[in-house]
Amino acid sequence: MKVTTKTRYGLRAMIEIARETNNHGILQKDIAERQNISIKYLDQIILNLKTAGLVSNVHGKKSGYKLAKLPEEISLLDIYRAFEPVIQIIDCLGSHYVCNKEEYCAAKSVWSGLNKVIFDYFNSYTLADILTHQIKLEEVAGL
Repeated sequence: MKVTTKTRYGLRAMIEIARETNNHGILQKDIAERQNISIKYLDQIILNLKTAGLVSNVHGKKSGYKLAKLPEEISLLDIYRAFEPVIQIIDCLGSHYVCNKEEYCAAKSVWSGLNKVIFDYFNSYTLADILTHQIKLEEVAGL
């Protein structure tokens, strides 16, 4: 399993949006600058996050972005799913995959167990947890 660049940048964008507690939100150009992401690429990322119901515009177009939910209510899994519909480490775990060995395949149960561990891990972290960790790291680094 490989986490896509959009997913990684999506998490970084969510951290920046979660930082802003003012009523104006954060401008896209500020997210792009702080995270070194091109505006054009960030457009696609923000669109996914908006479609997933994780962020919204504060006052329409060309305004700041804010979280659509509290950081405690947004899991890493929610952010991941804004870009990838499911966690599926191998094809045979998909609901539409047909395999003639499925009924007696020990390997599938191993991969299924690993898939569940990843799912549970992603679901166990909230954006609030990640933001708290980010702030601590910056304090240690003197930023």
